[in-house]
Amino acid sequence: MKKFTVIVLIVLSCISESCANKKMAGTLVCFETNYGKITVRLYPETTKHRENFLKLVNSGFYNDVLFHRVIKDFMIQAGDPDSKTAKSKASLGSGDVGYTIPAEFVYPKYYHRKGALAAAREGDNVNPQKASSGCQFYIVQGKTFSDSQLDEIDQNNQKKLEAKLFQEIVNTKQNQVKKYQAERNQSKLDAFRDSVLTEVHTQMNAHPARKLTPLQREEYKTIGGTPHLDGAYTVFGEVVEGMDVVERISNVKTGANDRPLEDVRVIKAEAMK
Repeated sequence: MKKFTVIVLIVLSCISESCANKKMAGTLVCFETNYGKITVRLYPETTKHRENFLKLVNSGFYNDVLFHRVIKDFMIQAGDPDSKTAKSKASLGSGDVGYTIPAEFVYPKYYHRKGALAAAREGDNVNPQKASSGCQFYIVQGKTFSDSQLDEIDQNNQKKLEAKLFQEIVNTKQNQVKKYQAERNQSKLDAFRDSVLTEVHTQMNAHPARKLTPLQREEYKTIGGTPHLDGAYTVFGEVVEGMDVVERISNVKTGANDRPLEDVRVIKAEAMK
């Protein structure tokens, strides 16, 4: 009886492991390029991005698109449908699928370490919700950072949060601001500013600005990445094979708008079974 139970447990374990492997395999996408193959793993937590990406991959959307924007020590970007038939030196980057994906920040678990797969998007001035492009993506090449550089990034995040909160509070009190301005009462304007700053700092003490974790700092110092993009663009996967291909692409010569002088093309993209 005991022997039978052990056998059953072993069989169940094997089945479970097989299912887990199949599930993991289903999250892998391979990009065959004219520089070699890049395999990425899509994260399970960024559901909307993963499902949309797989939909486009399975439909053949990414076949023949170019890596139309390449910046050494930063990232390589692809996914513009207009790039498939673009003439040499044509400006690219505005092609899309007509919809966006809501931001899915899983921070600090996922961040812009070297090899991160993230979604491109329009700027904050027209896209304050940081919604992702429905099709354009980038892979981080990045660079390494020193402790002092990472400290500066943390400080900048603090300043950005302070400015954001200040503006949000002021926007709710525009009538008060306009009244003091009309009266040309500088002393009241100064007192108003100080009261808003006090409110801002109270909020920041309750909800501090994002800071790099010890693991992030270590990886940004040793592996590299683009830490200034954390919390601004959705990271939804990572390169698991072919980072050497990413490195080779990042070193190509580029022209206007960071487009490679010689086309770097995705020959075929497919989900791995």
